[in-house]
Amino acid sequence: MTSKRTIVALKVVLWLGALAPGAWLVTGIFRGWLGANPIETLTHVTGMTTLVLLLLTLSVTPVRRLTGWNPVIRLRRPFGLFAFFYALCHFSIWFVFDMVFNVGWMLQDIAERPYITVGMAAFLILMPMALTSTRGWIRRLGRKWSTLHKGIYVAATLGVVHFYWLVKADTRLPVLLGACLLVLLGLRVPGVTGRLSRRQATRGGSAAAAGDTRPREGAASLSGSSAP
Repeated sequence: MTSKRTIVALKVVLWLGALAPGAWLVTGIFRGWLGANPIETLTHVTGMTTLVLLLLTLSVTPVRRLTGWNPVIRLRRPFGLFAFFYALCHFSIWFVFDMVFNVGWMLQDIAERPYITVGMAAFLILMPMALTSTRGWIRRLGRKWSTLHKGIYVAATLGVVHFYWLVKADTRLPVLLGACLLVLLGLRVPGVTGRLSRRQATRGGSAAAAGDTRPREGAASLSGSSAP
């Protein structure tokens, strides 16, 4: 029951946090606080939110492996769907206001500007992942579903490259996001997460042996006592 309540609470926080940038943008349109170039602000905020949500999606599995708390995996799907939602908004703003619905201009822009090329590639990778995120598609695709959804690694990488090539001058933020992505991908290297989990379990066991009776979530989860 405690795990269910915790997941519900986390989902409420997730929904509020994920909807906040969109709510701020919509309110800003009507109140006029998006600056001298509101289209640029809309594009920047939706793109940045997409990248952050993709990184949060990628963080769920390492958190589960490190803590042993399996219910956290239920947050991965909403994180991913919100990431696609903002990616769709990001694309739509560019297509509507920059390309003015002109498919020919869009294709030319994709072909001529590398950062647009990689950004569009990332968006096209995310699209089938979002469309096949339901349980029905998981059953239909079987093992192919897992292979398809590993595309998030490529999409997130292309998204960071897209951002890096876009900003040109001040690259500190895309570099920071790229470093976070490297850490999250590194935690997926076979054996890395396992070694970290064993160290956490060892520390928990040592503390218990020394007479520390305070509850330690990581050690308890790894021992299986709190597993669902």
